[in-house]
Amino acid sequence: MNWDPAVANLTSVPVLAFVLGLVAVGLRSDLRLPDAIYQVLSMYLLLAIGLKGGVALRESQVSEVVAPVLLTVVLGVLIPLACFALLRLLTSLSRVDRGAMAAHYGSTSLVTFTAALVFLDSENIDYDGYVATLLTVMEVPGIVVGLLLAGAGAAGAAGASAALATRWSETVREVLLGRSIVLLVGGLLIGVVTGPVGYAKVEPLFGSLFIGALALFLLEMGVLTGRRLGDVRRAGWGLVAFALIFPFVAATAGIVAGVVIGMSVGTATVLGVLCASASYIAAPAAVRLALPEANPGITLAASLGITFPMNLVIGIPLYLALAEFVEQMVP
Repeated sequence: MNWDPAVANLTSVPVLAFVLGLVAVGLRSDLRLPDAIYQVLSMYLLLAIGLKGGVALRESQVSEVVAPVLLTVVLGVLIPLACFALLRLLTSLSRVDRGAMAAHYGSTSLVTFTAALVFLDSENIDYDGYVATLLTVMEVPGIVVGLLLAGAGAAGAAGASAALATRWSETVREVLLGRSIVLLVGGLLIGVVTGPVGYAKVEPLFGSLFIGALALFLLEMGVLTGRRLGDVRRAGWGLVAFALIFPFVAATAGIVAGVVIGMSVGTATVLGVLCASASYIAAPAAVRLALPEANPGITLAASLGITFPMNLVIGIPLYLALAEFVEQMVP
């Protein structure tokens, strides 16, 4: 195979659009997408991924999906636990802030996931259609476990179980009925029901225009990331080290486990990306409701300012190389 994955990813239009956003912030440009366009693009990406995943899922056997889904749930529980423990060693963050961070890193990043699919497509590497299902499945348990870890201390300090229960009810509703889950699950169901014939009628919108929409979305993400770089400097070296190291640890666990249960290289790579990514959409919304005392600057500085660009630029091709290596080593 004659290709350099790192170079291929660095020179893709979406990644370069992300870099342009970073540069614009450095030059103090007023570059920003209007909020309405940003919201439309995020909804478009979610629905497009769900549709394509649903069409592929329709052609998958139930027996092929059960083990990956169960593995994803297990990883969704273990990753925030590992995150919480490692943060205790590397940082002086409070229990609440460590729990909030665990919720972010236990959940997933739609944009990192999307960039991984685009990268694999560009290199003609196949992956199973149910990966969109794995994205949806991993979104929830990581957030719940992270909030539980933080809430164990917050509940005792507050001494207000009724108020905490109300917050939890609002949080569960926010996660399960939030835009991300509704669009992903709804798109999956639509794709399963309509199948390839139905999808062919909307493919010009949800297929051909997908890369362009992703480039615009990542342009805005580059601007948002650039504005968080100041928070990174104030976060401390322990948090910086965590945000750089932990994604590779989590990705390795996901890739090895995926290959062991029989996933292809492409699918194991996607699972590794899901494990390595950190949420900056669903998790912040849930944390804001359940843990208002948590510091959002710290969590977003780590997830959006460090982990997201690292995964986008060098992480995805490295996870693919790791999946190829593990496949050769596992009989």
